[in-house]
This record gives sequence, structure tokens and C-alpha cells, in this order.
Amino acid sequence: MTYQVTVIGGGPSGLMAAIAAAEQGVDTLLIDKGKKLGTKLAISGGGRCNVTNRLPEEEVIKHIPGNGKFLYSPFSVFNNYDIIDFFEGLGVALKEEDHGRMFPVSNKAKDVVQALLNRLDELNVEVRKSTPVEAIHYGENGHQIILKNKEKISTKAVILAVGGKAVPHTGSTGDGYAWAKKAGHTITELFPTEVPLISKDPLIKEKTLQGLSLRDVDVSVLNQKGKRIVTHRMDMLFTHFGLSGPAILRCSQYVVKEFMKGHRPVTIEIDALPDKNESELYEYLQELVKDQSKKAFRNVIKGIVPERLLDYLLSQTNVNHEDKAANISNQTLQALVQLLKHFEVSIHDSQPIEKAFVTGGGVSIKEIVPNTMQSKMMNGLYFCGEILDIHGYTGGYNITSAMVTGRVAGMHAAWESMG
Repeated sequence: MTYQVTVIGGGPSGLMAAIAAAEQGVDTLLIDKGKKLGTKLAISGGGRCNVTNRLPEEEVIKHIPGNGKFLYSPFSVFNNYDIIDFFEGLGVALKEEDHGRMFPVSNKAKDVVQALLNRLDELNVEVRKSTPVEAIHYGENGHQIILKNKEKISTKAVILAVGGKAVPHTGSTGDGYAWAKKAGHTITELFPTEVPLISKDPLIKEKTLQGLSLRDVDVSVLNQKGKRIVTHRMDMLFTHFGLSGPAILRCSQYVVKEFMKGHRPVTIEIDALPDKNESELYEYLQELVKDQSKKAFRNVIKGIVPERLLDYLLSQTNVNHEDKAANISNQTLQALVQLLKHFEVSIHDSQPIEKAFVTGGGVSIKEIVPNTMQSKMMNGLYFCGEILDIHGYTGGYNITSAMVTGRVAGMHAAWESMG
């Protein structure tokens, strides 16, 4: 049997692509090597599924530092607001949380996955699970997909929605890159993004601050000259191997890019009190010392940052717990201000791409038609989702990119296959 559109990969982009193709009325097949569809959706947003983000289009694209501008074209066809309407149309009520993140009101990712599966059923999309693909043979007027069990499937159009290399237990193990190359595509260098960072600093090795989280701090990545490359204000966490938490994940791709230039280690700078500048903080500490000179200095400034961090910083400035505020020199105060505002951790490595949330790099977007997601190298070949060289921060941005590119690829593959 010949299908008009065959989608390989049943993640967010593949499910959207199959639905969009079938809505145009063409025979659609969805193949996935896993036992279940939508596994990455099911674990996203901590199992609640961060479906998309409600921020204005401009802002969403800003939060996709890896080639987000490419998405202006697909967004003109189907954007983040259309995703919200789409799910509400399927009966999944959504609610907005901090930073524009949209979740199902039920807080259950499986409701989102189920709504998509029900829609595939309604549209009579043929779904084959536990069906690994061995190879794709490209032809002039159609393509042949060879399954691992040697069965051959003929199709007018193929949509590759197989994901990248991050979170491999969901099935994204990088299979699609070879198929893209075979069609003449360039794969840009792959690297982990949204990934925890590893440090060999004594502070980390001795587990001094392990398990401590800092709220709403400024985390910056410094270049070789000590200039800031990027700063994110969010929460972060000290771990047994290094640093993690939202601010660190956001900064991680900039660290990894420095590694790719041969710069190692890379310095992460933490500003624990971003709302006060150095002179304000210095004056504030001086006031405290003057007003409570008879008390122990540690008790005077207690609560300014979490206790474990405070004790570590005091040990770094040679202040004992008993030292009276009156005996603290201005020089010591200056040193403490310096540490509170410029706490540095050397990053020696990142966790591997398999531990990352998102893959950086992929099929070069220069070789894709932006408003159709069609390959410029091969007729009847389309790409969507994380296999593309597009990556965003966590917060609903990658899923938005996947669903938008999936929707556009599915519509256009269907139209082309009817042509």
C-alpha cells in the first residue's frame, strides 16, 4: 500500500504533523519505534506537560536562542496562540503559570497525550508502534521506508520527526541524522543544552554547599577576558557534581559553546544579591555593623543569604563566628561584598548530551524552506522538531517549536502529496 504522508517519530512534532496531514484528508501513517507515543510530552514539565508559552511571539522567539528567528515564517502559519486554541478545541483546558507557561488545568500530561491520540483515531491515521526503521530509500516521485523487519513501505512524502539525542530513554537516540545526511543535508555540530554543569572546585568536591538552592540570583557566564556573555536571574542549585537548577540550565549552552572554542574551564559568576549594587551593599553592611557593634558579626548579617552560604563566605574572609561586629575591618566588609556579588565557580565540563533536556545543533535550517518545513535538497522530505538545528530554553519553548514546525510540515507534506 502506498501512503501519501508517512511521519517517523511519535513525539510532540510527529503527533502534530500526522494530525495536520490527516486533517487535509490524505492517507497518513505514523511510525514510532517505542511502545508508547508522546513519551517526551508525558514527562515534560515534571509530568504536568508544559504545552506551550503564552508570551507574545517576539518574546517566545527570544527564548529560543538557537536559531529562533527561523520560526517567524512557520509562526505566520501556526503559532503559540494557535497551539492553545488547538488543545482547547480538543477539550484540554489550559491555565497560565509564571513566565507565561501553559499547563493543562488537570496538571496531567497524559490528558494532553490522550487528546492527541484520540484525534489521530478520529482522523483514521494508521499508527504503528514498536516499529523501528532500518533505512529510507529516496526516489524521484516517492520514497521507500525499510523497516527493521525488512518490510517496505511506499510513501509520497516523508516527515522526519525523530528528535535529537537528548533524553534518549524517550526514543530520541539520533537515528534521523543519518537519514538526513543521505538526502544531502548538513548536520551542524551537536551539543547538549539545558544541561547540568560539572565543577572540580574544592567547594564542590568537598560537598560544602551540596543541596543548597539559591533563589532569584543572577547567574552569569564569563568569557576568557572575564566579560559577561549572558546573565539569567532565576533559582539555582549546588549539587554533588557541580551546579544545576533553572538559571544554570539556561546558561549551560553558553558554557558548552565556550568549551567548543577550546576554552576550559569556564567561569560561572553568581550574584547572590542582584537588587543592590556593590556600594549600596557595602553601605548597608556598614550601617548594620555600626548599629549592632556589640553583637557577633555573623548574627548581625544573618539572613542576608542562606546560612550555609553565609558560613562559607565568612570562612573565605577569615571571620570567626564569635568575632564582634565592631572588630570587622572595612577591608573584610569589602571582601565579603565582593564574594556576595561575584561568587565564582569554575566549570570543567557539562553532563553528557544524553543527560541534557535539549539537543543543540542538528539539520541545518539553511537547507529547509521556512514556511513549509520542506527540504531544499529532496522532494517530498520534511523535517520538524528537535532534529532541526533549533533549540530553546525550558519553559514551553522547545515544545512550541516542535508543535509549530510539526503542524506546518504536516500540512505542506499533505498538499504536496496531493499535487
